[in-house]
Amino acid sequence: MKILSVTQSYYPFLDRGGPTVKVRAIAHGLANAGHEVTVLTADLGITEDTPDLGPTERSRWGVEAGDAGVRVIYLRTLASYRALTWNPGVPVFCQEHLRDYDLVHIYGLYDLIGARVAMACRGIRVPYLVEPMGMFRPIVRSLYRKRLYHTFIGRRMLAGARRIVATAEQEKQELLAGGLSASKIVVRRNGIEVPEELPALGTFRDKWGIARNAKLILFLGRLVSKKSPDLILEAFSRWQRHSSRSSDSLLVLAGPDENDGFRKALETTAANLGLNGGVLFTGPLYGQAKWAAYRDADLFVLPSVNENFGNTAAEAIACGTPVLVTDQCGIAPIVNHGAGLVVPHDCAAMEAGLHQILDNTAVAARLRTGCTDVARLLTWETPLSEMHNLYMEILAEGTRQ
Repeated sequence: MKILSVTQSYYPFLDRGGPTVKVRAIAHGLANAGHEVTVLTADLGITEDTPDLGPTERSRWGVEAGDAGVRVIYLRTLASYRALTWNPGVPVFCQEHLRDYDLVHIYGLYDLIGARVAMACRGIRVPYLVEPMGMFRPIVRSLYRKRLYHTFIGRRMLAGARRIVATAEQEKQELLAGGLSASKIVVRRNGIEVPEELPALGTFRDKWGIARNAKLILFLGRLVSKKSPDLILEAFSRWQRHSSRSSDSLLVLAGPDENDGFRKALETTAANLGLNGGVLFTGPLYGQAKWAAYRDADLFVLPSVNENFGNTAAEAIACGTPVLVTDQCGIAPIVNHGAGLVVPHDCAAMEAGLHQILDNTAVAARLRTGCTDVARLLTWETPLSEMHNLYMEILAEGTRQ
């Protein structure tokens, strides 16, 4: 099967968040299963010094690279605004090559590449599916522009899709509430890829001068309002004031800034809460540095106001680290199998969760043990099998819409 995967951002642009990792994992898995996979994405700043990209060559589209059996086309970008890019080569690529593919899988919603490819697919009746990746319900920022996008582009894009992939039941319910047909929606969770060899315990603490006996609470993700790092700051401050075990504790906020000064606002909040010395901003952590942080943490927190899945929580669980997530995270039902606690998106509830795990060694030990069993539920094997079956089902339908 010849598959075209379309995504606004792809490896090695890890600062764009979890989707860059997920799309790559699916592409690799499908290629390993014998499918011919091409990824169409934006060039977000490839240079000769871009690390871990492998052999590349210039083409009429921009930059092309081979990535473990996957062909990646980084489209030339002439302009950008926040996460949006203008890539004028998309229409010509579609005109010349879209018919070469049996099926198109579009990841994301609020970008111009996927929307233009979807329109071309409808024009020549190439089947496509859309995976919104938590973007369907406009929240937090640019709400008016997102609603306009839905009115003029998004609705038509989703209406023409053969299937819409949700990564958890929570996202499915959001799609249904938005008026999309239940017959089109398929739930397929995300998976995780864990290195064959994890960093030694203490690697992260040694690098940052953190005592081995300090309680280390880790938030790892983009520093954006949607993920509510400000909520965990407030809850951590309250827990420190009320817990007898909070001395020598440290909250680590690891992740790239949104480029709108959000990290600076968080630093100001931490200072106003009297957390000087109790909060560490590391910046983004990738590769082994990320896995070292997971391993050394006593607790991983994901306080998001909305999260279609929660890959970082899954990665922490795979490292044996208990997690504390809000009930607005798609991964919450899996966490409830015994790898952590699920609480409402509320400061008091988050503080109570910190007390429950960090102040009770028996609870913490039970959750660490539970991580082993839950991690077995989070591999890519089942999701990849489901994707293969879904693709075959769509192709069996032929050209009917």
